[in-house]
Amino acid sequence: LERDMILNSWKVVWVVLSEDGVEFFKRKTDNTPKGMIPLKGAVLTSPCQDFSKRTFVFKMRTAKNQDHYFQASHLEERESWVKDIKRVITCLQGGRKFTRKSTRRSIRLPDTINLSELYIKMRDQEDGVKELKLEKEKRVYNHCFTGGTVVDWLISKDKARNRHEALMLATGLLTEGFLQPAGDLSKEAVEGGAESAILDDPDALYYFADSGFFCEGYSSDEDVILKEEFRGNIIKQGCLLKQGHRRKNWNVRKFILRDDPAYIHYYDPTKGDENPLGSIHLRGSVITAVEFVPEAKRYDVDGNLFEIITSDDTHYFLQATTPEERKEWIKAIHTVSKTGK
Repeated sequence: LERDMILNSWKVVWVVLSEDGVEFFKRKTDNTPKGMIPLKGAVLTSPCQDFSKRTFVFKMRTAKNQDHYFQASHLEERESWVKDIKRVITCLQGGRKFTRKSTRRSIRLPDTINLSELYIKMRDQEDGVKELKLEKEKRVYNHCFTGGTVVDWLISKDKARNRHEALMLATGLLTEGFLQPAGDLSKEAVEGGAESAILDDPDALYYFADSGFFCEGYSSDEDVILKEEFRGNIIKQGCLLKQGHRRKNWNVRKFILRDDPAYIHYYDPTKGDENPLGSIHLRGSVITAVEFVPEAKRYDVDGNLFEIITSDDTHYFLQATTPEERKEWIKAIHTVSKTGK
């Protein structure tokens, strides 16, 4: 999230760190940035306490005393950005060039290849890579495809001359975040640092970064129950702050709301959407806005709060980032709780 100082609001942006500044884009696929923050002579403040109702915020003050605020989705993400931005500032102060691993150079992609444009073509519903529902090792992967499918598509569309070139191109898409690994085999290939991170293998699964991908994990004893939970259509998804039941601390969680059956699952946003940390059965639940939550102010959590009380009297306290977002979540969850089973 980036704060618009003119409109006095927060906007979701795609951020790219270069050797001398921070560029931010409206969308990941955009070629032209909305703006650029020069880092020469800049001062970085983290954590930033200028917004008491927001967590994981850091501030960059440029040499011309212009303030720019950004909010990460979780602590680890903020610390990672802060570390790299500080490295750039230090390099600029010492007259050195900030260097980081270049995906394009490491996999030898030609400068003429535009990965953003290629990704848009791959996402085309009529002529792109088809998303499927695939079952592997007692798990069902929704909205995904195999590495071999990506390779075949690249060759069929004359984007690559052979399978080796196609694998290099697909690896570029994976490394830049356009594609994501799904399942143990594809994840191990990414973590293993192989020259080609994408595997030309029918058991290596992947998905588009902005798709509705989710995995139904189940065991032989629970397959019917757990598959039922994930059967409904995705109505809404996004990040909220959630209060823990035991320690009463607050953490950013990604929530996915499904309609029938009426479930909302929550995940650690740093670990993908395969294995939820928990689920809330919403049938018969009461959802309401609240102004006070015990222990919340202790963690500087205040405002835009709401509560879910399930049919078995379990209480869940959540915080949205804005009043409008809270209203949208309450309306969506309330509707699902009444119409889903």
